[in-house]
Amino acid sequence: MNALFQERLTQLQQNYEALITRKNTPEEVGNGIYKRYQYPILTAQHTPVFWRYDLNPETNPFLMERFGINATFNSGAIKLDDKYLLVVRVEGLDRKSFFAVAESSNGVDNFKFWDFPITMPETENPDGNVYDMRVVQHEDGWIYGLFCTERKDPNAKIGDESSAVAQCGIARTRDLKTWERLPDLITPSPQQRNVVLHPEFVNGKYAFYTRPQDGFIEAGTGGGIGFGYADSMENAVIEKEFIVDEKHYHTVYEVKNGQGPAPIKTEKGWLHLAHGVRNTAAGLRYVLYVFLTDLNDLTKVIHKPAGYFIAPEGEERVGDVSNVTFANGWIADEDGKVFIYYASSDTRMHVATSTIEQLLDYVLNTPEDGFRSATSVETLTKLIESNQAVLI
Repeated sequence: MNALFQERLTQLQQNYEALITRKNTPEEVGNGIYKRYQYPILTAQHTPVFWRYDLNPETNPFLMERFGINATFNSGAIKLDDKYLLVVRVEGLDRKSFFAVAESSNGVDNFKFWDFPITMPETENPDGNVYDMRVVQHEDGWIYGLFCTERKDPNAKIGDESSAVAQCGIARTRDLKTWERLPDLITPSPQQRNVVLHPEFVNGKYAFYTRPQDGFIEAGTGGGIGFGYADSMENAVIEKEFIVDEKHYHTVYEVKNGQGPAPIKTEKGWLHLAHGVRNTAAGLRYVLYVFLTDLNDLTKVIHKPAGYFIAPEGEERVGDVSNVTFANGWIADEDGKVFIYYASSDTRMHVATSTIEQLLDYVLNTPEDGFRSATSVETLTKLIESNQAVLI
């Protein structure tokens, strides 16, 4: 083994160990709703050295990177055997995404990837790309992974190498290691993204949150976060979609919106985390927002604070697709603590922590959107007057 190879290998291994064992600390003050943490919990550099490098000096004497990783983001989340597990969207330099599991004992740092990525079976129509898995422990005993499966549009014009068709892929597992692929979800919509399985049966049926889309990028007439039922998961078919949460002019969800992870059941209702998209002179801006639906009528939104819940800040604004926060995983512990896993700018993963009590206080008591500048002033004026009465 030549000296250059050994020197580089030692340095790579030391840097990797220092990164994955680094302690993560919460911000000191914050907004009282949640706490952000100092460091991203997963980056491309968190992937194992033996993924990215051929470690044989005979075949790689300069210890060059052979399988480059571009990003680690948009992770599903689940807690199993007292471990916080993220099913991460890992993207190679070749633009292909795949899934891999990263594990932590405390949920905020020391995330380490399992040795091998997930081998996801394909359907008869092979996936061109797979990404953004929502992981749900369902009442039926299975763990389901719902993800976007992307394939080239067969009707694309000659020379068009970007048009695609997105649908919801479905797989199930017991341990996140061995997966059974099921047929893709069938809905009335031409395309689907951000489909999420409700964790409980509803009147004996499987319930889904959908995002109907006319095209691959544009939602078009797709009106927001949809909802529908299927009789089975083995051949899941939704015959009719109901819109739960609509797009709305001049809001943070005016262009499109989609369900994040599966909702959390609370005594006040089902707590939802979603993403909203608006257009700006600098391009699309993705933020997260929260709302609450009725415990019995899942299509009824009963509380929804105005504006965003989490938006990209500082270095989070920079990446492959800048000015984006996106979440498809959170974990609620039995003690009420909530771990919110969000990605920034399609590049890296972060965590924010809160509690069920705090999140319910936020969603129940934060003013809703009046959809006009005048109503925003009215809301702010009432708060100022109330505070002045307290401070006198």
